[in-house]
Amino acid sequence: MYLSALNAEAFRLVGYLASPQLNTVMAYLAESFYLVLPAIAIYLYYKKDRNVFLFAVSAVALVVIGELLKLLVQEPRPCSVSDLSWINHVGCEAGFSFPSNHATTLTGLAFLTKNYKYLRILYIIWLALVLFGRIYLGQHYLTDVIAGMAISTVAMLALLRLKDRINGTCWRIYASVTGVLKIRDRFATNKA
Repeated sequence: MYLSALNAEAFRLVGYLASPQLNTVMAYLAESFYLVLPAIAIYLYYKKDRNVFLFAVSAVALVVIGELLKLLVQEPRPCSVSDLSWINHVGCEAGFSFPSNHATTLTGLAFLTKNYKYLRILYIIWLALVLFGRIYLGQHYLTDVIAGMAISTVAMLALLRLKDRINGTCWRIYASVTGVLKIRDRFATNKA
């Protein structure tokens, strides 16, 4: 009961901000990860940060974890619940609500920006706006976003414990596919 009241209050609060212009901005922000994540991977690659491999593996692993949990829980999106027809939403995405896959995927990746001050600040601001947008657009409950963030944090901490193994295995695959064994020092730094 308390959680549903919390979720309803979150929808009421974000509803005060509702406008067609903000709807458009939030919809674009929700899709911006298709540009932001590859841009960060390219940045890590050019910084010769070996954690570019961990970044890619983590992104895939976090998406899979989120999708598996959605299939297990099968909670309908708030925008598709008739009792919540009063909330702000432009349309309703397909799929289930719990957990927010934006939160599950994007929160953990913030750990891999810690060595880049400005990138980390920009990433956290962007992440906060994206996650706010998931509630604002009625695609997720506040509890979906909070749960996604918690799941992501726990999963990322586990992945960080496997950092050297993941980076080493990916390096060997990268080197054998590209034939760059002679320049093994390209990704010598291991910053995370």
